[in-house]
Order: sequence, then structure tokens, then C-alpha cells
Amino acid sequence: MILRDPYSNKPLVHFYATARLDIAVQGAAVAAGANMPPADPVTGGNWILGAAPEGAWAGHAGEVAGWTEGGWRFLAPFEGMRLWVVADQAFALFSEGEWVVGRSYGRLIVEGRQVVGPRVSAIAEPAGGTTVDTEARAAIMAVLEALREHGLVDTI
Repeated sequence: MILRDPYSNKPLVHFYATARLDIAVQGAAVAAGANMPPADPVTGGNWILGAAPEGAWAGHAGEVAGWTEGGWRFLAPFEGMRLWVVADQAFALFSEGEWVVGRSYGRLIVEGRQVVGPRVSAIAEPAGGTTVDTEARAAIMAVLEALREHGLVDTI
């Protein structure tokens, strides 16, 4: 019996590499958390697998499964990997060893200005006092300062 190097078949290696690359850069999945392969998958469709995949997906928990002309191909996720999940109409992010669907992280910058960023400390509500107008003005100013800090309103 002659044993051959599995990488000696360059066209086959190229096919597998491009199939995995297509899964990684396509950036979209049909659904997240799926455990059972679909009966009639569409070529190019990807699924983020759940914790207990069955059938052809068994043994690939948490991975991304992609249907190709050659059958199922699997890609282990990496830290920071992000895919659009069509079923949820939201992004899934692989973070700290698990997929998180529907959360956003980071900052939002519009026209060079940060409009959403890390949370700042809470604004205290007016409490008691003899002059309501003074407390109301202080609360409004605190809200305005928070909005300015996030770039949501400008100063006059």
C-alpha cells in the first residue's frame, strides 16, 4: 500500500481552500444556533451551528457550516468573526468563545463625529428642594451635557 501526501493533489487542496474562504468572506448566514442540517440547502448558504448539531453537522458545534457543490464544509470561528444572520436580521459576533447575536459593539461615527460611544455615568434625578425651577434646569443641563458628550447635539 502506498500512502500519499493529502496535499499532493493541488486541485483538491485548492477547492477546499476556496470553499472555506468563501464561507469566511461571504459574511452572511441563513440562521444561527441551528442543530439540524436543512433538507435542501442552497449552494453558498451558511449556518452558524448550535451547541448540539446532529446528522452531517455532528461534531461541529459552534462552527460555521457552508453548503458547497462538494457537500458540507466547516469553518471554526475566530475571535471577532462577524456574520450577518438573515433569519434574525442582525449581526452575530464570535466573542470569547461563543456567538452573540443582535448586539452591537464599539462606536458609531457619522460625518467624523462620534454619535454613540461608551456609556457615561447616570444623570441624577431632581429630588426635593425648595425651588423646582433650579433643579429642573440642573437636570436639563446634565442631559444636554450627556448628549453633547456623545456628539448628539452641538453647543450653541
